[in-house]
Amino acid sequence: MRAFLGVVLTVWLTLLAGQPAFAEKRVALVIGNSAYRNVAKLSNPTNDAAAVASMFKSAGFDTVESKLNLTVGELRKTLRDFGNRSRDADVAVVYYAGHGIELDGTNYLIPVDATLETDADVLDETLPLDRVLFAVEPAKQLRLVILDACRDNPFAKNMKRTIASRAIGRGLAKVEPSSPNTMVAFAAKAGSTASDGDSKNSPFAAALVNHLAKPGLDLRKAFGFVRDDVLKATGNAQEPFVYGSLGGNDVTLVPAAPAAPAAPAAASTDHDATMQRYYEFALQVGTKPVWDAFIEKYPSGFFTALAKAQRDKLAAEAARIEATNKAKAAQDEQARLAIEGAKAAEQAKAAEQAKAAEKARIAAEQAKKAEEAKVAEAERAKAAAEARLAEAERAKAAAKAAEEAKAAEAARLKAAEVEKEPAAKRGSESKIAALTPPADQSDQPKAIDLPRSLQAELRRVGCNTGAVDGNWNAASQRSLDLFNKHTGMKLEVKVASVDALDVVKSKTTRVCPLICDHGFKADGDRCTKITCRAGYEVGDDNTCEKIETKKPTAKREEPRVQRDKAERGKLESTPSKPQASGQIFCTGQGCRPVGKGCSIQVVRPGAPGYVSGASGQIEVCN
Repeated sequence: MRAFLGVVLTVWLTLLAGQPAFAEKRVALVIGNSAYRNVAKLSNPTNDAAAVASMFKSAGFDTVESKLNLTVGELRKTLRDFGNRSRDADVAVVYYAGHGIELDGTNYLIPVDATLETDADVLDETLPLDRVLFAVEPAKQLRLVILDACRDNPFAKNMKRTIASRAIGRGLAKVEPSSPNTMVAFAAKAGSTASDGDSKNSPFAAALVNHLAKPGLDLRKAFGFVRDDVLKATGNAQEPFVYGSLGGNDVTLVPAAPAAPAAPAAASTDHDATMQRYYEFALQVGTKPVWDAFIEKYPSGFFTALAKAQRDKLAAEAARIEATNKAKAAQDEQARLAIEGAKAAEQAKAAEQAKAAEKARIAAEQAKKAEEAKVAEAERAKAAAEARLAEAERAKAAAKAAEEAKAAEAARLKAAEVEKEPAAKRGSESKIAALTPPADQSDQPKAIDLPRSLQAELRRVGCNTGAVDGNWNAASQRSLDLFNKHTGMKLEVKVASVDALDVVKSKTTRVCPLICDHGFKADGDRCTKITCRAGYEVGDDNTCEKIETKKPTAKREEPRVQRDKAERGKLESTPSKPQASGQIFCTGQGCRPVGKGCSIQVVRPGAPGYVSGASGQIEVCN
């Protein structure tokens, strides 16, 4: 007997040495957020968290922490504590069920107390996915994050954007883990949403429970089975996705069941001893799938009954956890209803305030209409008064015109009587009228010479360089157009108007720049002539330049040119013939025209120059 126990102990130690997975430390954190305070409650995250936590416990994880309905502070503290536990772990897993959001390509987990009224609140009221990856990073062999947070997010629909171009995605954004042996599993691939399902658990959570904890199943293959189940359950509407990479070896959450040990030849027929060894192996793992495998291999026997008892114990523990979660969920629901009751009172108060505000608005509208009616009545009265005033002005003008016509007729009659009076009397009255000063007409309105005034004002502001003569010609129109260009106005330039005169008068400083002609420079508001010193003259760019003297060059003239010059010299040297002045001078020898520059003078007989027989006339030339 002692020899048999020694052989069993040796085999047992050998098996323990050949199964390093049993010595691994595995830790898990499960979070389920359902009771959101500012949007509609989610029905499944707490149920999904309970099922996944039970799965990890059945898989033999050293530590499984389950947290429900966490605020932002609680979520931050929970991740910090889990990061501390991950430092000496080989495998670290975080499962999150609830709302998530993607902002500008970054994924965030949403606590139950978030409001997210604007996109800027995401940075303050949520936790980024990088914070979760930071919590699992200390694990030595495997870092796994499972996000069942791709649901249709009500926060994104009502959120105000502080920057119109800021992107708020549908579902979650694609991630690329930077640490090796890290995997991030989404309930739906990037940019799409996941279904909450019609049953107690979401399709994604149900598939995780069925496949993730199968002994010896590689993690990548397990998530492939999860993908197939979800696609089938949702009619290909939802496709889970895994990001990250692992090495070439199989990576499992639950080690494979130990193979049947090679029993010594002396004990090969001892069925109960072999069954006992398998039972001890199964007891060491302690998960429901392992107990199911043991019972399937050994459907009867003493150890089969023990295995069923162990399996029932695990089921009872899972039922207890589920009942506890349901009780907590009921308490949360009660608290939520209490909060909603308070919100109902606030809503009723807000409704009353809105009703009062509506009444005030209606009263304000009525008061506005009454005021508008008063203003319209005043406008009608004003128009009637202006019409009466215009009629009075027209009557006054007609009366004045009649008086002027009467005065004109009287003047005409008086002028007719004057015509009948003697000329001497009219002359004396004309002299008297000339000496009579004109009547004072200072009280009569003087007509404004509008073109002349506008020309003067345009010259004052530097836009008119022409004459101020009252003639509104093309130069005056160009001056007003120049004023428009420098002030941005659009005054009519074809005619001189009162509006244009008022606008130009309103300018107190120079508007158009001073432009001087060549040879002049601007000096204040006038142009002065540029004076250069001796030997310099004004150049093309209005600066003094030195005068270049050119030496005369002798040119050989053609013989014909020289001949023409000689003939012109002869003509110039020949005295010109005196031209007739138009007078005729006659003597005893005959008559001839008086020469140019000469005149005929009469001389009395006996006076100096008198010639007998010359009729007393002599020709005097200067």
